[in-house]
Amino acid sequence: MSDSRAQIRKSIRELRNNLSNEQQNLASQSLSMNFIQYLKTKKTAKNQHIAIYLSNDGELDTSLLIKELWNLNHVIYLPVIHPFNGVTLLFQRYEKNSPMKANRYGIFEPKLNCSQICPLPELDYLLMPLVAFDNQGNRLGMGGGFYDRTLARLHDENWQKPRLIGLAHECQKVDVLPIESWDVPLKTIITPNKNYCW
Repeated sequence: MSDSRAQIRKSIRELRNNLSNEQQNLASQSLSMNFIQYLKTKKTAKNQHIAIYLSNDGELDTSLLIKELWNLNHVIYLPVIHPFNGVTLLFQRYEKNSPMKANRYGIFEPKLNCSQICPLPELDYLLMPLVAFDNQGNRLGMGGGFYDRTLARLHDENWQKPRLIGLAHECQKVDVLPIESWDVPLKTIITPNKNYCW
């Protein structure tokens, strides 16, 4: 199964990275509009606690969405690799002037400030990156397992918050993904073209 997962990762990452700058920019604008509209349908109050990520490796550019969410007075958090165990994520408040540093993967994250960490159950929405997704809401990540390990305890406790939402290009959709026991499925995936809900 790991071979097929690796092959899917390779082929979808190639598709994603082959999108032109213009395609990426248009996709980013559409994604931002789609997510803001999604929040409106949920009658979401202002000052929601929303964790998102900074894009990498051809992922949908989230910078425009982050600005829109700030403008709507939502509180934004970014993932930070846990400084002690190195295999799970913390979610730290992100503002325009937040000091940043590159993590071991070269992805920028806020410099650790424990007073700015939001406990996972206090987040309203967790917007997650993914490499591929399927018709059942299964998510295939980059293979590091950071989100799956971070969410494992909540998954066991049948949590209500945060609502897990994947962000992806439409080209990242496949019919069926080979899944593992630790994979955490998503209830919503938002692309520039469509919102998928399960």
